[in-house]
This record gives sequence, structure tokens and C-alpha cells, in this order.
Amino acid sequence: MEVKIIECPRDAMQGIAHNIPTERKIEFLRALLACGFHTLDCGSFVNPAVVPQMADTAEVLEAIGPLRGNTQLLVIVGNERGAETAAAVESIGYIGFPFSVNDTFQQRNTKAGRDEAFERLKSIHRIAADAGKETVAYISMAFGNPYGDPYDRDEVVLWANRIAALGIKTISLSDTVGSARVEDVQFLYDHLINRHIGVEFGAHFHSIPGRWMPKIAAAYHAGCRRFDGAILGYGGCPMAADTLTGNIPTEGLLSWLGEKTDTGIDKAAFAKAMAMAPEIYG
Repeated sequence: MEVKIIECPRDAMQGIAHNIPTERKIEFLRALLACGFHTLDCGSFVNPAVVPQMADTAEVLEAIGPLRGNTQLLVIVGNERGAETAAAVESIGYIGFPFSVNDTFQQRNTKAGRDEAFERLKSIHRIAADAGKETVAYISMAFGNPYGDPYDRDEVVLWANRIAALGIKTISLSDTVGSARVEDVQFLYDHLINRHIGVEFGAHFHSIPGRWMPKIAAAYHAGCRRFDGAILGYGGCPMAADTLTGNIPTEGLLSWLGEKTDTGIDKAAFAKAMAMAPEIYG
């Protein structure tokens, strides 16, 4: 399989105000597991008071873990305690941590500055490695921020270099608020992929509907082969200036990438999961 498609129901669900019943989450994730995604970003171990929608992650994982097949399960954590919880779950293959190049966002998201967050990432990576799991480092605000803080793509390169030096093999650049310019996407993927042989650089982009394709195309043509999406584009960052800014729609990704390579996705299973999504997400 030339490309890896990561479906992100966790990102789609976590900001939904109404509670999605645990049994409905399990039903939906089982449908997604049948699609053949490389990875399912399916939950998080963070403070339930902050992200109440993900408070049942352990129960959901217990139900879907035995059915995962060839699909890897990924959860997001915000600190070492969450990483230790995730490390104890056998079915989890990847532990993700959001590291932001923007200090303001890092403080708001994990109540830590960049330097402290980087130390957390070091510890999380050790915990994951000791448990035989992989770390996924997300570089949030990799293409700009909503605060008016200065943006420097060379700073993104600097932090990506530091993260790669830890031995982390998967680094996903995040267009957190849909602000990426095509020229910055081209520069970052071309520079980082050519510099770090053996490190996989993924794309976790958010966008206004209809404006995502040039950014995905720029990442693909620069060598990116790992793409995150969510069915129908649900989710995204609540700090985005435009409420229409959501995840890249998986169906769009599959259509665009499918013209260039085999995505490995079962079309019938995906159609079934896609039909469930509006009811699940509301």
C-alpha cells in the first residue's frame, strides 16, 4: 500500500456537545475497522473534565480491540499519566501527543509551555517504547496560528529535527486552524522528508470545505504518504476563526488519492460507515 489513510473519529467526536452513547461509538468504530484503514484514531486518555466525550475510551477499546484486524489503534494523551494508561492497553499500537510550535496554543491545550511539553514528549516516548508501542508526535500550529503570533516555518523545521532526534519515527504536521499556504506545505514536506530518511511525516490538516485539495496535493507531491481524515469532514479545532473549518473529508481523500494509487480501502464497508456518520455525529 503506497499511502496510509488514518481515520480520526476521535477528532470528529471530541468537540461534540451532546453525549454519544458508548454502544453507538462501539458500533461505529466496528464499522470503521472493516474498512481497512491503516490506523484508527479512536480515543484519548486525557482529563475527562476537559474532554468528556472521550471519558469512555477504555470501555470502547475493550470492545473493539479484538476486532482490529490489520488496522492499528491510536489514542491521544496529554501527559505521562495518560501514556501509562494507554501503554497498559494491549490493542493500542500508537500513542499520540500534540506538541505545538506555538507556545500560546501549547499552554491552552496541555497547560505547559513548549519546553515542558517537549520534556513530556520525551517521557511519553520512553513509556511507549517500553510497552512496545510507537509514538506519533503531532506538530500543532505547523502552518500558522489564530493569535497573531509570529509564524516561522524554519521554527517548525527546528522542532521537527528535535523530535526526530528522540527516535520518534512518525511526525504529523498539523494545519490546526486551516491556515496553511501551499508554498509552506511544499517547503516543509520537501525539506523534512529529504532530511530525515526513515521518519514518516504525515498530514493532519483542517480546512474549510472545498479548499483542502491544493494543500493535500502539495503534501503528496512533496512525498507525504500518510494522511488523516474524518468522514464528511466532521471535527476540527474549536479555535479556528471559521466554524466551517473541519477535518479533511475522508471520502474526498479517497477519491483524490484513488486516482493515483491503491488506498487499500474496502469501498462497500466504507459506504456503510459513511452512512452511519451523520447519526453518530449529529
